Amino acid sequence: QVQLAEVGGGLVQAGDSLTLSCAASGRTFSSYAMGWFRQAPGKRREFVASISTSGTFKDYADSVKGRFTISRDNAKNTVSLQMNALKPEDTAVYYCAAASSNSRYPQRYDYWGQGTQVTVSS
Repeated sequence: QVQLAEVGGGLVQAGDSLTLSCAASGRTFSSYAMGWFRQAPGKRREFVASISTSGTFKDYADSVKGRFTISRDNAKNTVSLQMNALKPEDTAVYYCAAASSNSRYPQRYDYWGQGTQVTVSS
């Protein structure tokens, strides 16, 4: 079992940068693909980015490609999301999640963090 905890959310202005981190418990972190998802009020949870177990393969939603970067440190059991050039439409609760393989579908993920709020003002 994996427990996940996100940190790093906050209130920023459009154009600013923010880095989210997700700390995982357990010794099997490196065997999980990791993903970031977000959910805005009244909207469905949507895929943001994912990274393979080794960090070799990364996938991004079109809406964040070129602005967001996902990375992981298996030695520290962490996965991060560097967010640049933030836009008001990036405002959402951001969740990290663990799955057996990379996927854009939230139902493929077995473990979820509690989420962290990111608010981007215009």
